[in-house]
Amino acid sequence: MTSLLLVLVIALILLFIVGVPIAFALGISSTIAVWYGGTMPLESIITRMFSSLDLFPLMAIPFFILAGSLMETGGISRRLINLASAMVGEMKGGLAAVAVVTSMFFAAISGSSPATVAAIGSILIPAMVARGYNRDFAASVQAVSGGIGVIIPPSIPLILYGVVAQVSIGSLFIAGILPGILMGIFLLVTVYIISKIKGYSGGVKTNWREKLLALRDATLALLMPVIILGGIYGGIFTPTEAAGVAVVYAFIIGFFVYKEITLKNLMGIFIRSSITTSIIMIIIANAGVFAYILTRQRVPQMVAQHFTDFTESAIVFLLLVNIFLLLVGMIFETSAAIIILAPILVPIAMAMGIDPVHFGIIMTVNLAVGMVTPPVGVNLFVAAQIANTSLERIAWAVLPFLFVLIINILVITYVPAISTYLPSLQN
Repeated sequence: MTSLLLVLVIALILLFIVGVPIAFALGISSTIAVWYGGTMPLESIITRMFSSLDLFPLMAIPFFILAGSLMETGGISRRLINLASAMVGEMKGGLAAVAVVTSMFFAAISGSSPATVAAIGSILIPAMVARGYNRDFAASVQAVSGGIGVIIPPSIPLILYGVVAQVSIGSLFIAGILPGILMGIFLLVTVYIISKIKGYSGGVKTNWREKLLALRDATLALLMPVIILGGIYGGIFTPTEAAGVAVVYAFIIGFFVYKEITLKNLMGIFIRSSITTSIIMIIIANAGVFAYILTRQRVPQMVAQHFTDFTESAIVFLLLVNIFLLLVGMIFETSAAIIILAPILVPIAMAMGIDPVHFGIIMTVNLAVGMVTPPVGVNLFVAAQIANTSLERIAWAVLPFLFVLIINILVITYVPAISTYLPSLQN
């Protein structure tokens, strides 16, 4: 390791220790390294930050965030919960199962894991507690279910991966459908087993008429992902343009049809969406500088050499990558991890014959699990706040789900068809 890299890593670790947020820690450590190295003018940091953001596909991020906020405020969450309740509410642990299924529905709208936890959890976590569910269990179910929000399209992490790895975002979107559904099934089975052990009963049984009424009430919400994905794969618009279409659709449904969005709360929607977008963009800008320094120092080539010296087996490589990404997900925010690691790992994966679309799903699923692992598990923080419980208590409650999610990761990793089958139908 060169002295500049050593300075970069030490500065980053020290900033983490004193509690500097990940985005600013990446930017400050990069600035210190550039100043120490003296091979680049400090002004180049600003230039590099701007160029990291000056990419057309990244315009999809603020639009999808705004669309999710519009759908959340427009009464979509409640209608999706009613549909999920009609479908699975009567099974053991019915409300917990509803949290999983509703998160799958909402994932196809928001593209954000924390947004999914907040939108669904604010309704279902209090409802579960009132029904007699353990508070920590209720929060942990919603936290892990929210992870589906970055796997089922649209997905902000998949957009970032597509930009950084130069992989078709449309292919990544369609590749995330089956892994997201599989993750939901794994979680439903886990919820059922835990609920049976703890004695959590199901809800009121619904007949087919009530199920159809719930489906009819949620039809306009469910049409949104159909329009987005249908437009992309039908060649009508690009993923970035699809995000703009999603905003228009969400506004029309919430304002004119459901009439739950008003001019009064519209400003609040714009402010919340702007804040969320700003946080993500600051992370992207600073992570871009950090990744640029790593590239100039030939870190991707060094890592690739170490991997190929250690093993030439794709199976062993993927196992090591999974372990590495799970550890990274515990301390790095998802967007920063993708921007920094994708340029390093994707060329190695492709050299070993691994499909870059499949590898993108592997990265995203691993980092989604990182959203429910301390100390940077953002889903845990959101769920704990809603449930009025401590992070430590919810972290213990989430352990059974983490074990199941690791099994889910291994299945997705070593059965590539789960990720590649749907994209292959496009060819």
